[in-house]
Amino acid sequence: MDAYQQLVIELYNSRTAYDREEGTRHPLEAKLLLESVPIQKGQKILDVATGTGLVAIPAAEKVGSEGYVIGIDMTPGMLHQAREKVEAAGLQNIELIEADAESINFSDSSFDVIFCCEAFVLFTDIPASLQKWYRFLKPGGFVAFTSPPETAYLADVYKSICTRVLGVSLSHILEPLGTPKKCQSLLQQAGFRDIQIEIVPSGRHRSFSDDKLSGKVINLSFKGNPLLSKLSPEQLEQFQVEYSAEIQRLATDQGVWEDTTKFLVRAQK
Repeated sequence: MDAYQQLVIELYNSRTAYDREEGTRHPLEAKLLLESVPIQKGQKILDVATGTGLVAIPAAEKVGSEGYVIGIDMTPGMLHQAREKVEAAGLQNIELIEADAESINFSDSSFDVIFCCEAFVLFTDIPASLQKWYRFLKPGGFVAFTSPPETAYLADVYKSICTRVLGVSLSHILEPLGTPKKCQSLLQQAGFRDIQIEIVPSGRHRSFSDDKLSGKVINLSFKGNPLLSKLSPEQLEQFQVEYSAEIQRLATDQGVWEDTTKFLVRAQK
């Protein structure tokens, strides 16, 4: 496991109340994702980067005792929250596996549906994952995932600061899936058809007055780009100075507007 994956695990392990985080829409996005494809009794479903089971658990209820759901996640803290909910619901048709979702393998044509809610942008090789998912799906099966636009979550702010501090432009974590055209192209290259992309607008005002731009956030924003592992204390301080100035510039009486729009993406094998 590389340093970037360790960083992802560390950050998500710290989110001990993920389902109820202030200002987020995790349960709603999971619900929209579940409703985006037809789920039937007896189906087998894979939930990639399952987190706290927001998709996997209701999916297990939908497929019934004759169906089965597998949820994969590499974050122990997230899976702990999911297992507590599975136990409380008394479900016997769900399996939660602690593993790297990008390296795990299943037999061809194993699943009727593959979900990935919110986490796909974190993957290091998105085209390869889509190709694997295509192989894992039964003919006619569905893949469905959510992803933010490349301008969401102040991505432009991070990119401009990074360029000013380092003197080079780095690809932000949201860019590979950051437009409907990019999502469609990646799915087509993997062999998928009947691609549907719905834009679900959302946003919020946030107070960033006490927010500090840590090295961890910088590294996550650019998927652990090797250039960032060599940041000096002076460069980190420059990041913070630039970030604070930009936040002050964007702030209103209500706070800083943060776009949290999502793409709801569905395709079929």
